[in-house]
Amino acid sequence: MSRLREKGVLVYPAYSRRSGGLSVGINLFPDQKRCSFDCPYCEVFPFSSNAVFSLEQMEADLRATLASAGDPVMDICFSGCGEPTSSPGFPDALKLAARVRDETVPSSKLVLITNGMGLLEPRLFSLLRDAAANPPSLDIWLKLDAGTPDWYKMINVAETPHEKLTTKIREFAACAPVTIQTMLCTVDGVEPPKEEAQAWERLVVELATANGTVGNIRKVQIYGKARPSPDDPKTGALPVEYLERRAESLRLALGSLANTGPLSIPRVEVYP
Repeated sequence: MSRLREKGVLVYPAYSRRSGGLSVGINLFPDQKRCSFDCPYCEVFPFSSNAVFSLEQMEADLRATLASAGDPVMDICFSGCGEPTSSPGFPDALKLAARVRDETVPSSKLVLITNGMGLLEPRLFSLLRDAAANPPSLDIWLKLDAGTPDWYKMINVAETPHEKLTTKIREFAACAPVTIQTMLCTVDGVEPPKEEAQAWERLVVELATANGTVGNIRKVQIYGKARPSPDDPKTGALPVEYLERRAESLRLALGSLANTGPLSIPRVEVYP
């Protein structure tokens, strides 16, 4: 069902392993892929269409999709064919999605899947902080694939320096709740080096205590490559055992924070 994104649709249903059921996606880029990252594992294939995003069409499509959902809707999710926060229409689309959610499926979550680049813009930083810490209780799934600049260049292929982005992520995690999402896969047949794994774990622990206590990281999602991508076979799936080892190591590291203050140790989940 997610392939509908590449046919110019604005709203599409998809069964999501990380959502645990039916997720209704919102695509702010129905004409072509637009992203500040060029991750080689990305499942969005190149496409072009004459579709144009509009709030009116988004609302009509969202209401129709929710009304026809045969299963409970776990969340309404901004994802689609690029980085949602880079769309000029994102702020208004977020308000609209929150209103429709409240009116039709109030028990469903509102999710943003983001690479974090929007945090570099003060206006978007404030918008996301307020949306996460207050109603509509936006659940921000924040990408953190790399702990070192070298792996970041391989796994995310972004122009913005790793340190610049992670500094802003630290700042955000100190004032708003987030879910950390990390793709673990091989690149050119190579798994993340030991130094990379250690640096990533240290960074997640830092984020978990970024506000001086423990609590702003809601959960950590470690997931593997499970879908085809246009750059195949540049990236490949890692054994489930590898993902589980990384998760268990992080759980132990987070568990050691038990004596640092008020507790809200984030769950670490694995999605092969």
